[in-house]
Formats: sequence, structure tokens, C-alpha cells
Amino acid sequence: MKHLIAIVLVASCALSARADGLESLEAFVKNTKSGRADFTQVVTAPAREGQNARSKTSSGTFEFSRPNRFKFLYKKPFEQSIVADGQTLWLYDVDLNQVTARKLTQVLNGTPAAVIAAAADIKALQADFTLVAQPDRDGLEWVRATPKTKDGQVQSISVGFKSTNKGSELAVLEILDSFGQRSVMRFSQFEVNPTLGAASFQFKPPAGADVIRQ
Repeated sequence: MKHLIAIVLVASCALSARADGLESLEAFVKNTKSGRADFTQVVTAPAREGQNARSKTSSGTFEFSRPNRFKFLYKKPFEQSIVADGQTLWLYDVDLNQVTARKLTQVLNGTPAAVIAAAADIKALQADFTLVAQPDRDGLEWVRATPKTKDGQVQSISVGFKSTNKGSELAVLEILDSFGQRSVMRFSQFEVNPTLGAASFQFKPPAGADVIRQ
């Protein structure tokens, strides 16, 4: 009986010491000031009547430096860049040779990038999102971020973290938009706190590109 009690107590201590998704998010925002990773993204549109759901897969690289600097470079199947330099969000479609530029403050709030890359601390996130820890699944700790603004295009964002000897590592990002479309972005080869200067996030429209400023 004493051995059983000891086992139960040890198990209880282990469970209570384990971080939940909200704690993992807080640790990630606090300790990971910059990052670099590869990603694969699967976007699934809701099934229409008489049709199966349609999915599209893309891949590329991701970098960020807090606050408000990040870069998604899509390489397959089409080249596209999304770059935030701290002031402006640049979207470049290589096939169309078209660049769209918008003020970052107008488009960042309530977006996935705000959750994982832009916020300076957890309080900044809590000002724009309702954050709730979710049950562990797939070996990851999860937190759901629901935008407080109701007029955005994002319904909810779920972030999965992997526990490593370096702390909480970003592993999966799940996004559900207002049209019922689901996007799952999985990160690999994550590098914590690489040296990324402001120059890493500068964007200059290519010569001849059509530039649209909004």
C-alpha cells in the first residue's frame, strides 16, 4: 500500500508539473525571440454538396524576429513571399509579378502571425485574443487563440508545441477561417533564437513588378 501511495503521489506531481498549452505559449513568446524553420501547409476547403473536400499542399521556409518582423517564403508548388518589415506587410506573387503592400497595423491583429511571431509578450496577445489551453494530442501541448474582434477572417487558431530540452518549440499551427476553410501548417528543423537582423526582413519590389499599395 505504501508503494502504491508513493507511485500515485509521484504521478500526481509529474502531471501537475507538466506544462499545458497556455504555459507553453507563454514560454515560447517569452524565450523565443527569433526563429527559423521549414514548413508544410495543407489547406482544406469545406466539402460542397455531392463533392469531397479539396486540399492543397504547399511548402517553404519561415523566419521571425519579435516584434512585428516575419517572413514566409512559399517555394512549392508556386513561389510567393509574405514579408513584414515592422511597418509594412508585403505580399509578392512571382507568377503574377505583383506586389501588394499594406500597413502592418491594419492587417496584423487577429492573425496567426500575431500569435506566433509578432507579439512582444503574452499580455499583448491577451489584448487581442482569448487564450484557452486545450487537451494534449499527437504528443503536443495545445492552446486555442480566438480573436476578440468578430469582423476578421479568422475564427480560431490552435497552436501545438513540442517540449524539448530547450523549452517549448513551435510544431503545428491550425487555422479555421470564417469560410470554414482549414489550414494546417507543420514546422520542422526549428532553430531557436538565430541571429536575424532587420535586413533579413527588408523587401524591395522586383523591377517591373506591379505594386499595389492599400
